[in-house]
Amino acid sequence: MVIPAMQNVFHKQDCDQFISRINQLKIDSQPLWGKMSVDQMLAHCNVTYEMVYDNIHSKPNLLMRLLLKLLAKKQVVSEKPYPRNLGTAPQFIIKGDCNFELEKNRLISYILKTQELGENEFDGKESLSFGKLTSKEWNNMFAKHLDHHLSQFGV
Repeated sequence: MVIPAMQNVFHKQDCDQFISRINQLKIDSQPLWGKMSVDQMLAHCNVTYEMVYDNIHSKPNLLMRLLLKLLAKKQVVSEKPYPRNLGTAPQFIIKGDCNFELEKNRLISYILKTQELGENEFDGKESLSFGKLTSKEWNNMFAKHLDHHLSQFGV
């Protein structure tokens, strides 16, 4: 299987493409697969950035971090795309309705902040779940997750 080149969340042109795709979403956009509504998907994508910037999610305990490193890290930080209908961690499950515009604007702001901070800010930065990651691993995690869910909604 040929894996397409990963977009780079630290490059302005790639961020502009992600933002353009996000701006194509509508409040009534329907998923091509999965159970999330578009507003829930945006809130779900924001969780990844909340874990980096907002200090509102607790760090998993030592045993859970070890399990995450052993069982999930490779899949999350590699360039291999996620399969459809993959399960997710409990903190990423969004229930109920969310404010579409608020979640959309938050996601765009997080993407811009990440791009502005740049690769050097993320090289060796610790992830709540996986420990220290390289800037390439951070990029793969951010870009792959965004692409997966934007593709889920056909944009």
